[in-house]
Amino acid sequence: MSQPKPDSPLAAKVFPSPNHGERRGGAPDMILLHYTGMPTGAEALFRLTNPVSEVSAHYFVWEDGGILQLVPEARRAWHAGTSIWAGESDINSRSIGIEIVNPGHEGGSPPFPDVQIEAVIALCADIRARHIIPQQRVLAHSDVAPGRKCDPGETFPWNVLAQKNVGHYVSPAPISGGRFFALGDEGQPVQALQAMFAIYGYGISVTGVFDALTEQVVCAFQRHFRQERVDGIADASTITTLRDLIAARG
Repeated sequence: MSQPKPDSPLAAKVFPSPNHGERRGGAPDMILLHYTGMPTGAEALFRLTNPVSEVSAHYFVWEDGGILQLVPEARRAWHAGTSIWAGESDINSRSIGIEIVNPGHEGGSPPFPDVQIEAVIALCADIRARHIIPQQRVLAHSDVAPGRKCDPGETFPWNVLAQKNVGHYVSPAPISGGRFFALGDEGQPVQALQAMFAIYGYGISVTGVFDALTEQVVCAFQRHFRQERVDGIADASTITTLRDLIAARG
C-alpha cells in the first residue's frame, strides 16, 4: 500500500491521526496556530494521533523545523474546540490547525527556535497561497478561545511572521500612562471598546460592562498584538494598537 502524499510539499511525510471528520461548509479560510503545551514533542504527537484523546491538527512542527502532516487539509481536524471568530463558531470546519512543539506556559514558556519559526512561516505561506487565506485570518488559538486557551502565548514572535508577510500585525503602541479600563468598569467608553474588539473579530458581547469575558478578550489580544504586558487591562497602548489594526485592515 502506497504512503499518502502530504498536501504541503514542506511536510516530510504523513503521520496519520484518526481524529478528524467532514468539514461543514466551504473550504478552509483560516490558519490557527497552537503550541503543544506538553513536556516533549513525542508525548504531544502521541496524544494528537491517539483515538482516545479525540484531538488532532493538520500539521505538527518539531523544534528543528521538521514538519509532519497528521490530517488531510480537506478534512476537519479537532484542534480548536469551543471557539468563535467573526461570528463563526465552527472554527474546526473553517481552519487549518498547526501544532508547534513547545511546552508553553506550564513548561516555562521557552523561546521558539528560529529554525522552527522559519518552518512555521514557510508552511503558513504555502497554505495561504493554496487556499487564498487573508492575513487577518492567521490567528492564535487564544484569539478564538479567550479565557479557555492561551497558546501559542506571548513569547510567540508574531512580529517575525509579519516581517515575512504572514499574519496581520502593526507595531504595538508604547506603554504609557493615561486612562484605562478594567474589570468592573461600565459605560459608553467600555461599550465602544467592546465594539472595536467585535469589529476585529473577537467573540465578545457589546454590553457596556467590563466583565470577565472582556478581560479575557483583552488578555488574548495582548498575547498576540501587545506582548510586552499581558494583564487584561485596556490601557492606552492596548486600545491604540487595536485601533491601528482595524485601520490597517481597511
